[in-house]
Amino acid sequence: MLLYSTNDHALRVPFREALFNSLPADRGLYLPVDIPRLPADFWERLPSLSLPQLAYELAHALLRDAVPAEALRRLIDEAIDFPAPVVALDADTYVLELFHGPSLAFKDFGARFMSRLMGYFLRQEGGQPLDVLVATSGDTGGAVALGFLGVPGVRVTILYPRGKVSPIQRRQLTTNGHNIRALEVDGTFDDCQALVKQAFGDAELNERFRLTSANSINIARLIPQAFYYVNAYAQLRRQGRSEVVFAVPSGNFGNLGAGLLAWRMGLPVRQFLAATNANDTVPAFLRTGHYQPKPSVATLSNAMDVGNPSNWARIADLFRHDPAALTDLVTGYSFSDDDTRAAIRQVFDQYGYVVCPHTAIAWRAWQQWQQEHPQESAAGVFLATAHPCKFPDVFPADVAARIEVPSAAAALAGQKEQQTPIAADFEAFKRYLLGEA
Repeated sequence: MLLYSTNDHALRVPFREALFNSLPADRGLYLPVDIPRLPADFWERLPSLSLPQLAYELAHALLRDAVPAEALRRLIDEAIDFPAPVVALDADTYVLELFHGPSLAFKDFGARFMSRLMGYFLRQEGGQPLDVLVATSGDTGGAVALGFLGVPGVRVTILYPRGKVSPIQRRQLTTNGHNIRALEVDGTFDDCQALVKQAFGDAELNERFRLTSANSINIARLIPQAFYYVNAYAQLRRQGRSEVVFAVPSGNFGNLGAGLLAWRMGLPVRQFLAATNANDTVPAFLRTGHYQPKPSVATLSNAMDVGNPSNWARIADLFRHDPAALTDLVTGYSFSDDDTRAAIRQVFDQYGYVVCPHTAIAWRAWQQWQQEHPQESAAGVFLATAHPCKFPDVFPADVAARIEVPSAAAALAGQKEQQTPIAADFEAFKRYLLGEA
Protein backbone atom coordinates (compact mmCIF):
# COMPACT_ATOMS: atom_id res chain seq x y z
CA MET A 1 0.00 0.00 0.00
CA LEU A 2 1.33 3.41 -0.99
CA LEU A 3 0.02 6.76 0.20
CA TYR A 4 0.33 10.34 -1.02
CA SER A 5 -0.10 13.70 0.71
CA THR A 6 -3.08 15.95 0.09
CA ASN A 7 -0.45 18.68 -0.38
CA ASP A 8 1.79 16.63 -2.71
CA HIS A 9 0.15 14.16 -5.06
CA ALA A 10 3.55 13.01 -6.34
CA LEU A 11 4.68 11.81 -2.90
CA ARG A 12 4.76 8.03 -2.34
CA VAL A 13 5.05 6.63 1.18
CA PRO A 14 4.60 3.01 2.37
CA PHE A 15 1.86 2.26 4.89
CA ARG A 16 4.24 1.56 7.77
CA GLU A 17 5.79 5.02 7.43
CA ALA A 18 2.38 6.72 7.36
CA LEU A 19 1.31 4.70 10.41
CA PHE A 20 4.22 5.87 12.54
CA ASN A 21 4.64 9.35 11.01
CA SER A 22 1.05 10.54 10.86
CA LEU A 23 1.72 13.82 9.05
CA PRO A 24 3.84 14.30 5.94
CA ALA A 25 6.53 16.98 6.15
CA ASP A 26 4.39 19.23 3.93
CA ARG A 27 1.60 19.24 6.61
CA GLY A 28 -0.92 17.54 4.36
CA LEU A 29 -2.78 14.34 5.21
CA TYR A 30 -2.14 10.87 3.83
CA LEU A 31 -4.54 9.12 1.47
CA PRO A 32 -4.13 5.82 -0.43
CA VAL A 33 -2.73 6.20 -3.94
CA ASP A 34 -5.10 3.46 -5.04
CA ILE A 35 -8.52 2.98 -3.44
CA PRO A 36 -9.69 -0.39 -4.77
CA ARG A 37 -13.31 -1.01 -5.67
CA LEU A 38 -14.33 -4.30 -4.10
CA PRO A 39 -15.56 -6.85 -6.65
CA ALA A 40 -19.20 -7.73 -7.24
CA ASP A 41 -18.59 -11.08 -5.56
CA PHE A 42 -17.82 -9.32 -2.27
CA TRP A 43 -21.08 -7.38 -2.29
CA GLU A 44 -23.03 -10.53 -3.17
CA ARG A 45 -21.47 -12.40 -0.23
CA LEU A 46 -21.71 -9.45 2.15
CA PRO A 47 -24.92 -10.43 4.02
CA SER A 48 -23.27 -13.71 5.05
CA LEU A 49 -20.12 -12.05 6.45
CA SER A 50 -19.50 -11.20 10.10
CA LEU A 51 -18.05 -7.84 11.11
CA PRO A 52 -14.49 -9.24 11.56
CA GLN A 53 -14.75 -11.12 8.25
CA LEU A 54 -15.79 -8.11 6.19
CA ALA A 55 -13.31 -5.93 8.09
CA TYR A 56 -10.52 -8.27 7.04
CA GLU A 57 -11.57 -8.16 3.38
CA LEU A 58 -11.69 -4.34 3.34
CA ALA A 59 -8.39 -4.00 5.22
CA HIS A 60 -6.63 -6.57 3.06
CA ALA A 61 -7.83 -4.87 -0.13
CA LEU A 62 -6.40 -1.55 1.08
CA LEU A 63 -3.24 -2.64 2.89
CA ARG A 64 -2.33 -5.37 0.40
CA ASP A 65 1.06 -6.79 1.41
CA ALA A 66 1.78 -4.23 4.17
CA VAL A 67 0.66 -6.81 6.76
CA PRO A 68 0.63 -10.60 6.11
CA ALA A 69 -2.87 -12.02 5.75
CA GLU A 70 -2.85 -14.20 8.87
CA ALA A 71 -1.37 -11.45 11.04
CA LEU A 72 -4.04 -9.06 9.76
CA ARG A 73 -6.82 -11.55 10.57
CA ARG A 74 -5.49 -11.98 14.11
CA LEU A 75 -5.18 -8.30 14.87
CA ILE A 76 -8.68 -7.58 13.51
CA ASP A 77 -10.15 -10.40 15.61
CA GLU A 78 -8.42 -8.93 18.67
CA ALA A 79 -9.19 -5.27 17.94
CA ILE A 80 -12.82 -5.59 16.88
CA ASP A 81 -14.15 -8.00 19.47
CA PHE A 82 -17.43 -6.15 20.11
CA PRO A 83 -20.61 -5.76 18.03
CA ALA A 84 -21.95 -2.78 16.07
CA PRO A 85 -25.67 -3.57 15.75
CA VAL A 86 -28.18 -1.73 13.58
CA VAL A 87 -31.38 -1.26 15.62
CA ALA A 88 -34.70 -0.48 13.91
CA LEU A 89 -36.69 2.34 15.52
CA ASP A 90 -39.40 2.45 12.86
CA ALA A 91 -39.95 1.18 9.32
CA ASP A 92 -37.35 3.52 7.79
CA THR A 93 -35.27 4.73 10.75
CA TYR A 94 -32.34 2.76 12.11
CA VAL A 95 -29.62 3.53 14.62
CA LEU A 96 -26.11 2.13 14.20
CA GLU A 97 -24.84 1.57 17.76
CA LEU A 98 -21.10 2.20 17.83
CA PHE A 99 -20.71 2.40 21.62
CA HIS A 100 -20.24 -1.26 22.54
CA GLY A 101 -16.43 -1.13 22.71
CA PRO A 102 -14.41 -0.61 25.91
CA SER A 103 -14.49 3.21 25.89
CA LEU A 104 -18.18 3.30 24.93
CA ALA A 105 -17.55 5.31 21.75
CA PHE A 106 -17.16 4.72 18.01
CA LYS A 107 -13.51 5.68 18.24
CA ASP A 108 -12.71 2.26 19.72
CA PHE A 109 -12.70 0.98 16.13
CA GLY A 110 -9.87 3.25 15.05
CA ALA A 111 -7.88 3.31 18.26
CA ARG A 112 -7.82 -0.45 18.79
CA PHE A 113 -7.04 -1.27 15.15
CA MET A 114 -4.23 1.27 15.10
CA SER A 115 -2.75 0.18 18.44
CA ARG A 116 -2.64 -3.45 17.27
CA LEU A 117 -1.02 -2.46 13.98
CA MET A 118 1.61 -0.40 15.77
CA GLY A 119 2.20 -3.23 18.23
CA TYR A 120 2.65 -5.65 15.32
CA PHE A 121 5.31 -3.50 13.62
CA LEU A 122 7.07 -2.68 16.91
CA ARG A 123 7.39 -6.39 17.65
CA GLN A 124 8.89 -6.91 14.20
CA GLU A 125 11.54 -4.23 14.51
CA GLY A 126 12.24 -3.41 18.17
CA GLY A 127 14.18 -0.15 18.46
CA GLN A 128 13.22 3.25 19.86
CA PRO A 129 10.03 3.49 21.95
CA LEU A 130 7.07 5.28 20.40
CA ASP A 131 5.51 8.50 21.74
CA VAL A 132 1.87 8.90 20.72
CA LEU A 133 0.46 12.45 20.97
CA VAL A 134 -3.32 12.83 20.97
CA ALA A 135 -5.67 15.81 21.12
CA THR A 136 -9.20 14.99 22.22
CA SER A 137 -12.49 16.88 22.30
CA GLY A 138 -14.19 14.04 24.12
CA ASP A 139 -14.11 10.42 23.02
CA THR A 140 -10.82 10.04 21.13
CA GLY A 141 -8.74 10.19 24.29
CA GLY A 142 -10.61 7.45 26.11
CA ALA A 143 -10.51 5.14 23.11
CA VAL A 144 -6.78 5.74 22.60
CA ALA A 145 -5.99 5.39 26.30
CA LEU A 146 -7.77 2.04 26.56
CA GLY A 147 -6.53 0.91 23.15
CA PHE A 148 -2.86 1.52 23.99
CA LEU A 149 -2.89 0.84 27.74
CA GLY A 150 -0.11 -1.65 28.46
CA VAL A 151 1.13 -1.90 24.85
CA PRO A 152 4.92 -2.44 25.20
CA GLY A 153 7.20 0.22 23.78
CA VAL A 154 4.48 2.88 23.54
CA ARG A 155 3.90 6.00 25.67
CA VAL A 156 0.72 8.05 25.13
CA THR A 157 0.27 11.75 25.95
CA ILE A 158 -3.33 12.98 25.71
CA LEU A 159 -4.27 16.68 25.59
CA TYR A 160 -7.84 17.67 26.47
CA PRO A 161 -9.48 21.09 27.00
CA ARG A 162 -10.15 21.92 30.65
CA GLY A 163 -13.84 21.93 31.55
CA LYS A 164 -14.94 20.86 28.07
CA VAL A 165 -15.16 17.07 28.46
CA SER A 166 -17.69 15.18 30.57
CA PRO A 167 -16.68 13.60 33.91
CA ILE A 168 -16.69 10.05 32.49
CA GLN A 169 -14.71 11.19 29.45
CA ARG A 170 -12.17 12.88 31.73
CA ARG A 171 -11.82 9.87 34.00
CA GLN A 172 -11.19 7.60 31.01
CA LEU A 173 -8.13 9.80 30.34
CA THR A 174 -6.88 10.41 33.86
CA THR A 175 -7.27 7.12 35.74
CA ASN A 176 -5.05 4.83 33.69
CA GLY A 177 -1.49 5.62 34.76
CA HIS A 178 1.18 3.25 33.43
CA ASN A 179 2.03 4.37 29.89
CA ILE A 180 -0.85 6.91 29.61
CA ARG A 181 -0.33 10.62 30.51
CA ALA A 182 -3.11 13.24 30.55
CA LEU A 183 -2.57 16.98 30.02
CA GLU A 184 -5.40 19.36 30.92
CA VAL A 185 -5.04 22.33 28.55
CA ASP A 186 -6.38 25.78 29.43
CA GLY A 187 -7.99 26.26 26.01
CA THR A 188 -10.17 24.67 23.34
CA PHE A 189 -9.88 21.44 21.37
CA ASP A 190 -8.53 23.47 18.46
CA ASP A 191 -5.75 24.68 20.79
CA CYS A 192 -4.98 21.08 21.79
CA GLN A 193 -4.88 20.01 18.16
CA ALA A 194 -2.61 22.94 17.25
CA LEU A 195 -0.14 21.96 20.00
CA VAL A 196 0.05 18.40 18.67
CA LYS A 197 0.57 19.58 15.10
CA GLN A 198 3.32 22.00 16.21
CA ALA A 199 5.07 19.18 18.06
CA PHE A 200 5.21 17.10 14.89
CA GLY A 201 6.85 20.01 13.09
CA ASP A 202 9.43 20.71 15.80
CA ALA A 203 12.94 19.54 14.88
CA GLU A 204 14.19 19.15 18.46
CA LEU A 205 11.23 17.04 19.58
CA ASN A 206 11.52 14.84 16.50
CA GLU A 207 15.21 14.34 17.19
CA ARG A 208 14.58 13.33 20.80
CA PHE A 209 11.44 11.26 20.37
CA ARG A 210 9.78 8.96 17.88
CA LEU A 211 6.50 10.85 17.58
CA THR A 212 3.22 9.76 16.06
CA SER A 213 -0.44 10.64 16.40
CA ALA A 214 -3.53 8.65 17.22
CA ASN A 215 -5.97 11.33 16.09
CA SER A 216 -7.98 10.73 12.96
CA ILE A 217 -5.24 12.47 11.00
CA ASN A 218 -3.58 9.02 11.20
CA ILE A 219 -4.67 6.93 8.23
CA ALA A 220 -4.81 3.82 10.44
CA ARG A 221 -7.60 5.44 12.45
CA LEU A 222 -9.60 6.21 9.35
CA ILE A 223 -9.49 2.79 7.66
CA PRO A 224 -11.30 0.75 10.36
CA GLN A 225 -14.08 3.30 10.62
CA ALA A 226 -15.04 2.30 7.08
CA PHE A 227 -15.76 -1.20 8.42
CA TYR A 228 -18.89 -0.25 10.33
CA TYR A 229 -20.52 1.48 7.36
CA VAL A 230 -20.17 -1.69 5.32
CA ASN A 231 -21.31 -3.77 8.30
CA ALA A 232 -24.41 -1.60 8.68
CA TYR A 233 -25.21 -2.08 5.00
CA ALA A 234 -24.77 -5.85 5.43
CA GLN A 235 -27.31 -5.85 8.26
CA LEU A 236 -29.79 -3.84 6.19
CA ARG A 237 -29.34 -6.21 3.26
CA ARG A 238 -30.32 -9.09 5.55
CA GLN A 239 -33.58 -7.20 6.16
CA GLY A 240 -34.20 -6.67 2.46
CA ARG A 241 -33.10 -3.02 2.36
CA SER A 242 -30.54 -1.88 -0.20
CA GLU A 243 -30.86 1.92 -0.41
CA VAL A 244 -29.42 3.78 2.55
CA VAL A 245 -28.86 7.30 3.84
CA PHE A 246 -26.18 7.66 6.53
CA ALA A 247 -26.59 10.54 8.99
CA VAL A 248 -23.17 11.19 10.52
CA PRO A 249 -22.45 13.28 13.63
CA SER A 250 -19.54 15.41 12.45
CA GLY A 251 -16.82 17.37 14.25
CA ASN A 252 -13.32 16.74 12.95
CA PHE A 253 -14.85 14.86 9.98
CA GLY A 254 -12.90 11.62 10.28
CA ASN A 255 -16.16 9.70 10.62
CA LEU A 256 -17.63 11.07 7.40
CA GLY A 257 -14.25 10.67 5.71
CA ALA A 258 -14.32 6.96 6.53
CA GLY A 259 -17.82 6.64 5.12
CA LEU A 260 -16.67 8.28 1.90
CA LEU A 261 -13.71 5.89 1.78
CA ALA A 262 -16.18 2.97 2.00
CA TRP A 263 -18.23 4.60 -0.76
CA ARG A 264 -15.14 4.87 -2.97
CA MET A 265 -14.59 1.14 -2.38
CA GLY A 266 -18.05 0.43 -3.77
CA LEU A 267 -20.48 0.81 -0.84
CA PRO A 268 -23.84 1.87 -2.32
CA VAL A 269 -25.00 5.04 -0.50
CA ARG A 270 -27.94 7.24 -1.49
CA GLN A 271 -26.77 10.19 0.62
CA PHE A 272 -24.46 11.14 3.45
CA LEU A 273 -25.75 13.74 5.91
CA ALA A 274 -22.99 15.75 7.59
CA ALA A 275 -24.66 16.71 10.86
CA THR A 276 -22.93 19.35 12.99
CA ASN A 277 -23.70 21.50 15.98
CA ALA A 278 -23.21 25.30 15.91
CA ASN A 279 -19.68 24.68 14.58
CA ASP A 280 -21.04 24.72 11.05
CA THR A 281 -17.97 25.33 8.88
CA VAL A 282 -18.72 22.38 6.59
CA PRO A 283 -22.52 22.75 6.25
CA ALA A 284 -21.92 26.42 5.39
CA PHE A 285 -19.40 25.37 2.74
CA LEU A 286 -21.78 22.80 1.26
CA ARG A 287 -24.44 25.52 0.99
CA THR A 288 -22.29 28.39 -0.29
CA GLY A 289 -19.14 26.89 -1.81
CA HIS A 290 -16.97 29.03 0.51
CA TYR A 291 -14.82 27.18 3.06
CA GLN A 292 -14.28 29.51 6.00
CA PRO A 293 -12.88 27.97 9.22
CA LYS A 294 -13.84 29.77 12.40
CA PRO A 295 -13.07 29.58 16.13
CA SER A 296 -14.87 26.70 17.81
CA VAL A 297 -17.78 27.36 20.16
CA ALA A 298 -18.77 25.20 23.13
CA THR A 299 -21.96 23.14 22.77
CA LEU A 300 -23.78 20.23 24.41
CA SER A 301 -22.22 17.92 21.80
CA ASN A 302 -18.70 18.70 22.95
CA ALA A 303 -16.87 16.08 20.89
CA MET A 304 -18.03 17.96 17.77
CA ASP A 305 -16.86 21.41 18.89
CA VAL A 306 -14.43 21.85 16.01
CA GLY A 307 -14.28 25.04 13.97
CA ASN A 308 -11.49 23.98 11.61
CA PRO A 309 -11.85 20.23 10.97
CA SER A 310 -8.53 18.65 9.95
CA ASN A 311 -10.05 15.79 8.01
CA TRP A 312 -11.86 18.05 5.58
CA ALA A 313 -8.62 18.21 3.56
CA ARG A 314 -8.98 14.47 2.89
CA ILE A 315 -12.60 14.75 1.84
CA ALA A 316 -11.92 17.68 -0.48
CA ASP A 317 -9.01 15.77 -2.02
CA LEU A 318 -11.10 12.65 -2.64
CA PHE A 319 -13.38 14.82 -4.80
CA ARG A 320 -10.74 17.10 -6.32
CA HIS A 321 -11.49 15.87 -9.85
CA ASP A 322 -15.26 16.30 -9.44
CA PRO A 323 -16.18 18.78 -6.67
CA ALA A 324 -19.83 18.77 -7.76
CA ALA A 325 -20.05 15.07 -6.87
CA LEU A 326 -19.26 15.98 -3.26
CA THR A 327 -22.19 18.35 -2.92
CA ASP A 328 -24.43 15.81 -4.69
CA LEU A 329 -23.47 13.04 -2.27
CA VAL A 330 -23.11 14.98 1.00
CA THR A 331 -25.76 17.29 2.48
CA GLY A 332 -24.86 19.42 5.48
CA TYR A 333 -27.06 20.27 8.45
CA SER A 334 -26.26 22.23 11.61
CA PHE A 335 -28.31 22.41 14.78
CA SER A 336 -28.35 24.46 17.97
CA ASP A 337 -28.27 23.18 21.54
CA ASP A 338 -32.02 23.82 21.73
CA ASP A 339 -32.47 21.63 18.64
CA THR A 340 -30.31 18.98 20.30
CA ARG A 341 -32.36 18.97 23.51
CA ALA A 342 -35.57 18.80 21.51
CA ALA A 343 -34.24 15.87 19.49
CA ILE A 344 -33.22 13.96 22.64
CA ARG A 345 -36.74 14.47 23.99
CA GLN A 346 -38.46 13.53 20.74
CA VAL A 347 -36.45 10.33 20.22
CA PHE A 348 -37.18 9.31 23.81
CA ASP A 349 -40.90 10.11 23.62
CA GLN A 350 -41.35 8.53 20.19
CA TYR A 351 -39.19 5.42 20.56
CA GLY A 352 -38.31 5.04 24.25
CA TYR A 353 -34.68 5.28 23.13
CA VAL A 354 -31.97 7.47 24.67
CA VAL A 355 -29.44 9.18 22.39
CA CYS A 356 -26.36 11.15 23.36
CA PRO A 357 -26.26 14.79 22.15
CA HIS A 358 -24.03 13.95 19.16
CA THR A 359 -26.32 11.12 18.09
CA ALA A 360 -29.36 13.38 18.55
CA ILE A 361 -27.96 15.78 15.95
CA ALA A 362 -27.54 12.94 13.45
CA TRP A 363 -31.13 11.80 14.06
CA ARG A 364 -32.35 15.38 13.58
CA ALA A 365 -30.50 15.58 10.25
CA TRP A 366 -32.16 12.35 9.09
CA GLN A 367 -35.58 13.66 10.13
CA GLN A 368 -35.03 16.90 8.21
CA TRP A 369 -33.78 15.06 5.13
CA GLN A 370 -36.89 12.85 5.23
CA GLN A 371 -39.11 15.93 5.37
CA GLU A 372 -37.27 17.42 2.38
CA HIS A 373 -37.53 14.17 0.37
CA PRO A 374 -41.02 12.77 1.11
CA GLN A 375 -41.02 10.54 -1.99
CA GLU A 376 -37.79 8.73 -1.05
CA SER A 377 -37.92 5.13 0.20
CA ALA A 378 -34.36 4.86 1.54
CA ALA A 379 -33.54 3.48 4.96
CA GLY A 380 -32.02 6.12 7.21
CA VAL A 381 -29.16 5.03 9.47
CA PHE A 382 -28.04 7.57 12.03
CA LEU A 383 -24.79 6.83 13.82
CA ALA A 384 -24.85 6.53 17.62
CA THR A 385 -21.28 7.52 18.33
CA ALA A 386 -21.19 7.39 22.13
CA HIS A 387 -23.09 5.83 25.02
CA PRO A 388 -25.47 8.34 26.62
CA CYS A 389 -24.02 7.63 30.09
CA LYS A 390 -21.00 9.75 29.10
CA PHE A 391 -23.17 12.90 29.19
CA PRO A 392 -25.13 12.72 32.46
CA ASP A 393 -25.86 16.45 32.77
CA VAL A 394 -27.55 16.74 29.38
CA PHE A 395 -30.72 14.75 30.00
CA PRO A 396 -34.03 15.55 31.74
CA ALA A 397 -34.60 13.43 34.84
CA ASP A 398 -37.06 11.01 33.23
CA VAL A 399 -34.69 10.35 30.32
CA ALA A 400 -31.62 10.04 32.55
CA ALA A 401 -33.44 7.46 34.67
CA ARG A 402 -33.60 5.13 31.66
CA ILE A 403 -29.83 5.15 31.03
CA GLU A 404 -28.04 2.00 32.14
CA VAL A 405 -24.45 2.81 33.06
CA PRO A 406 -22.10 -0.03 32.01
CA SER A 407 -20.14 -1.43 34.94
CA ALA A 408 -16.76 -0.37 33.52
CA ALA A 409 -17.88 3.26 33.38
CA ALA A 410 -19.42 3.17 36.85
CA ALA A 411 -16.17 1.85 38.33
CA LEU A 412 -14.22 4.91 37.13
CA ALA A 413 -15.88 7.17 39.71
CA GLY A 414 -13.88 5.72 42.59
CA GLN A 415 -10.48 5.74 40.90
CA LYS A 416 -7.70 8.27 41.48
CA GLU A 417 -7.20 10.82 38.71
CA GLN A 418 -3.78 11.97 37.50
CA GLN A 419 -3.56 14.95 35.15
CA THR A 420 -1.12 17.82 34.57
CA PRO A 421 -2.53 21.33 33.97
CA ILE A 422 -0.84 23.22 31.11
CA ALA A 423 -1.36 26.50 29.24
CA ALA A 424 -2.34 26.51 25.57
CA ASP A 425 1.23 27.47 24.73
CA PHE A 426 3.59 25.42 22.59
CA GLU A 427 6.73 26.28 24.54
CA ALA A 428 5.06 25.06 27.75
CA PHE A 429 4.01 21.85 26.01
CA LYS A 430 7.49 21.35 24.59
CA ARG A 431 9.10 21.87 28.02
CA TYR A 432 6.75 19.27 29.46
CA LEU A 433 7.68 16.72 26.82
CA LEU A 434 11.41 17.37 27.16
CA GLY A 435 11.25 17.37 30.95
CA GLU A 436 9.43 14.04 31.02
CA ALA A 437 11.88 12.39 28.63
